[in-house]
Amino acid sequence: MAATRTAGRVWRSMVAAKWPVLALLILVAVTVVAAFGPWLAPVDPGRQSIVSRLAAPLTTDPQGMTHWLGSDVLGRDVLARLLYGARISLLVGLAAIAVGGAIGILAGLLAGYFGGWVDDVMMRLADTQLAFPFILLAIMFLVVLGPGVTNLILVLGIGQWVTYARIVRAETLSLREKEFVEAARALGDSTTMILFRTILPNIVAPLTVMASFNVASVILTEASLSFLGLGVPVAVPTWGSMLAESRDTLLANKWWLAVFPGLAIMLTVLSFNIMGDWLRDLLDPRLRERQ
Repeated sequence: MAATRTAGRVWRSMVAAKWPVLALLILVAVTVVAAFGPWLAPVDPGRQSIVSRLAAPLTTDPQGMTHWLGSDVLGRDVLARLLYGARISLLVGLAAIAVGGAIGILAGLLAGYFGGWVDDVMMRLADTQLAFPFILLAIMFLVVLGPGVTNLILVLGIGQWVTYARIVRAETLSLREKEFVEAARALGDSTTMILFRTILPNIVAPLTVMASFNVASVILTEASLSFLGLGVPVAVPTWGSMLAESRDTLLANKWWLAVFPGLAIMLTVLSFNIMGDWLRDLLDPRLRERQ
């Protein structure tokens, strides 16, 4: 019964806000495309055809294949590359948040609960990282490590831990002296149980909101790095690399090479941001009574 009431409140909040419904539909569509891209794509995204190069959208080439979103300078189908690119964007975005969130949550819990030199070390590491522009650090590490999905996830994940660490530290500082935490200590719970079973469940709400915003940020950063040729290998289609490949053809009025991957990035990032705004309002205790 409680679960039904909660689901009803969530649905009423989403419908009342209107935009989250559309954002959710877009994210579901992107997720389906990312999961089933190889089966949905009309052709291999790496398949080249000189006779089909720079075909406009809805053009049928001499081989009888229709390029619904056109083709690029090598005759590769834009729709196929767009579908495959969704997989990289979502994979990198979600995996980087998982890596950064795990590191940041652990660091924040330890810093906030123990304080002292543990807090000083964690926060000085965070301050040191924030002193440098992250995009420059990411470029430096990827130049050293080389392009690749795993390296990209690790670099972007490490870049996200500071935000989570600061939020978790602040919440842990305010919770560690609360009565329910004192009761857990009195009952003999270990430090690990107190951190992960008593404190952490009480700070899930702000972490959920922050994660939704950070996924959008990571997707944009991945596109930027791929645009610079430092993301994944060139042979792997990504939205950022598709934008990079369109630079030399914009002057020739081949608009579809930039418009479609740009729209994919914009709609995905915008949808995550809309969902983040909605989650922030939904999980705010001050607004619950109004919904």
